[in-house]
Amino acid sequence: MKRNMGNTDKLIRVLIAIAIALLYFNGYITGTLGIILLILAGIFVLTSFCSLCPLYLPFGINTCKTKKK
Repeated sequence: MKRNMGNTDKLIRVLIAIAIALLYFNGYITGTLGIILLILAGIFVLTSFCSLCPLYLPFGINTCKTKKK
């Protein structure tokens, strides 16, 4: 599959995931909400490493820079 995430998008997702993890492991976010947010953080990290966001596909969003000829 083609990449559809740019570097800025990936960086923002990883930073959000780190923030969620820090909040969870320091006890600011607990319970069901904490678990749901940790799962979301994991998805953010996974999509960042793959450079592919499945939610972008149906909407035709592409934040990845294209090479100009």
